[in-house]
Amino acid sequence: MKILLDAMGGDNAPDANIKGAVSAINEVEAEVVLIGKEDIIREKVKEFYGKTIEEISNRLSIYNAEEQIEMEDTPTQAIKTKKDSSMVVGFNLLKQGYGDVFISAGNSGALLTGATLLVGRIKGVDRPALAGILPAYHGRLVLMDCGANTNCKPINLLQFAQMSSIYMHNTLGIESPRIGLLNIGTEETKGNELVKQSYQLLKKYSKDLDINFIGNLEGREAFLGAVDVVIADGFTGNVFLKTVEGLGKFVKKSLTESFMHSIWSKLGTLPSLPAIKRFSKVMDYKEYGGALFLGVQKPVVKAHGSSDERLFKFTIKQAEQFVKNKAVDQLTEVYESDKNKEKMREIKEFIAQMEAK
Repeated sequence: MKILLDAMGGDNAPDANIKGAVSAINEVEAEVVLIGKEDIIREKVKEFYGKTIEEISNRLSIYNAEEQIEMEDTPTQAIKTKKDSSMVVGFNLLKQGYGDVFISAGNSGALLTGATLLVGRIKGVDRPALAGILPAYHGRLVLMDCGANTNCKPINLLQFAQMSSIYMHNTLGIESPRIGLLNIGTEETKGNELVKQSYQLLKKYSKDLDINFIGNLEGREAFLGAVDVVIADGFTGNVFLKTVEGLGKFVKKSLTESFMHSIWSKLGTLPSLPAIKRFSKVMDYKEYGGALFLGVQKPVVKAHGSSDERLFKFTIKQAEQFVKNKAVDQLTEVYESDKNKEKMREIKEFIAQMEAK
């Protein structure tokens, strides 16, 4: 297996990307290919480790790409014009079968555009989406979509629920993943038109699509263990994600300051240190890797834009599992089945009738 890593994408590139790959190489079975400016990568490796990349591991290598997509670049234009960028080269290598999964912490819009245009959607999927993994009470929580599609239709949210359900069942081994629709209240009459119509679709077709839909979910209930997946449009989901990350940092910082306030608080903290460390680990989003881009024909992982060495390491390990569990193959099998095609045609006809009224 080969993991393709965009070495030039992200706020801390290429340093964190390189260090993350080196940190991960002894914890994964796969080869890791760093894509980017070869001379820069080689200089950095020598600077950090005093060795060549080949001396560090025979499972680390470099694939040269002379251009770089910047955060301020227009996504579609960048994908079309920067043919030798680390991101476009990575997508093309993935499509050609040179690698098995592609990871990038670069320009989110360009990553999503490239995954859709260059790698391609699974037939039957209207819009691929990002499945972010978050901590939850005694487990983990998938947030779908956490930033790919800012403007959605009800059919998109229905498919997000179906894709995430398939992923959770086949990859994480949850027999009947509980799916909740993020809303401002639990009543089916609450929310904007998108959420209300999506609720009706999920209520009507969840059984046919093997979705264990439990209804609307308020944000404050998401992490208490009642659901396995939270469904939202990409705009709402991304705001929710960033708020949760910010809250985690606030809690961690506030606790640290409280414990360090005086000599007595420091002494009182000592017996609780193991529990505090466990809590910090659960609250740290860096423990959960990147977001999986579900709905495209090959495995793509969006790493956090501010990823450091540690987060890149976790994301690389996560990407290896993504490939091993054949998540893309399983989604493809369902969406290209005659049963699912027929059901989607029926659902779209139902939506057209609703809109015509």
